[in-house]
Amino acid sequence: MFPLDMNTETDNSAKNDMNQASENEIEETVNGEEETGEEAETKKDWFVVHTYAGYEKRVKTNLERRVDSMDMKDKIFRIMVPTEKEITSRGGQKRTVEKKVFPGYVLVEMVMDDDSWYVVRNTPGVTGFVGPGSKPVPLSEKEVTHILRQVGVVEGKPRIDFDINQVVRVVSGPFKNFEGKVEEINQEKGTVKVSVSMFGRETPVELEFHQVIKF
Repeated sequence: MFPLDMNTETDNSAKNDMNQASENEIEETVNGEEETGEEAETKKDWFVVHTYAGYEKRVKTNLERRVDSMDMKDKIFRIMVPTEKEITSRGGQKRTVEKKVFPGYVLVEMVMDDDSWYVVRNTPGVTGFVGPGSKPVPLSEKEVTHILRQVGVVEGKPRIDFDINQVVRVVSGPFKNFEGKVEEINQEKGTVKVSVSMFGRETPVELEFHQVIKF
């Protein structure tokens, strides 16, 4: 993959003029370049592959099959469609859904060379690698760490679809059927503080977001 730029047409007389020390230096340099090339060829990185919209999981499945059928397990490793869990509420019912972190993209851990590039690039649904021109650019270690942390999240962060001063109705718990206004929203805890009318006065109560709906 990294051919040495050596002149095979060197004049025989010039070769004879070279002393033994120079020959040793050249040999050491060539060997060093070859070792560097081998290390580069076996280095695996994460690359980002662009896909047709909605084809992310299909591309993952297709690529996994191609890796098996084309015996590329030594060059193409993990294939990932980064997702995170998100908790939503509908009709007072809490629901966990899986949401794509990067719609239209698939992450591939691989050793980049002509063969592995061909296998990935020609997978149905793939439109290309992310990078300038035709040169794929690997993700940095920091980027990979950040993405893997997102993928490894067990609990999804609740998404609260309410605004301050919005009128809501309580649909479960001891305050069921009460109406009130949202005073505070705690995204991390997944709760809202709602001011409800009790015993002739406004009383703030803390509720989980799935216990209330928009009025």
